[in-house]
Amino acid sequence: MDLKQLKRDVYDANLELVKRGLVIYTWGNVSAVDRENGLVVIKPKGIEYEELTEDDMSVVTLDGTHLDGLLPSVDLDIHLEIYRKFLQVGGIAHTHSTWATAWCQAGKGIPVLGTTHADHFFGEIPCTRQMTEEEVEQDYEENVGKVICDLFKDRDMLEMGAVLTPGHGPFTWGKDAAAAVEHSVILEELAKMAKLSLDINGGVPNYLPDYMLKKHYTRKYGANSYFYQEKPAKG
Repeated sequence: MDLKQLKRDVYDANLELVKRGLVIYTWGNVSAVDRENGLVVIKPKGIEYEELTEDDMSVVTLDGTHLDGLLPSVDLDIHLEIYRKFLQVGGIAHTHSTWATAWCQAGKGIPVLGTTHADHFFGEIPCTRQMTEEEVEQDYEENVGKVICDLFKDRDMLEMGAVLTPGHGPFTWGKDAAAAVEHSVILEELAKMAKLSLDINGGVPNYLPDYMLKKHYTRKYGANSYFYQEKPAKG
């Protein structure tokens, strides 16, 4: 993979978070991994989005050695832990977007209440356990990553491309940086929809039946999916 192109992709993905209204100031970050060369590109720490350039994107190895660009995001070790444990993940995004973060602060997973949710995430969007004082005091960011990875150790990371961390914020991922950001955008809408639906229904969840969840997810991502248009071959 061309490193210059990867830096451009990560730069564009970070700016997409701004465009979608999911981050302000220096909040949040996006990264992507080049597994062939063992490299990760991530937004640098402490730089506001309007000041970023492609060349600023930080390049590190999978063991965290800084190679190029500005110093990496303080959340680097969270990203690295996920990349090391789940080889199918190609990009990761983190925000403090309002609605998704509200669920994080409540310490609650987002239930499957409708087909909009089922079209993108196969099941409730989970919230991790609260971290211990020791985990926070020593190797905090690495331990955030470990708690996330532990929750997903028996799951397909691409069937559930999002997680909530209590009192903190959401993390999303996908096959590349753009897919990770897309999941962040969709997650924010689902978080809002779920809260409004619960309010309308007096706080009682009206869960989508499992058979509808399975149908909507598999028609889009299953082996026999038929959701997308097949474009005719050119030439």
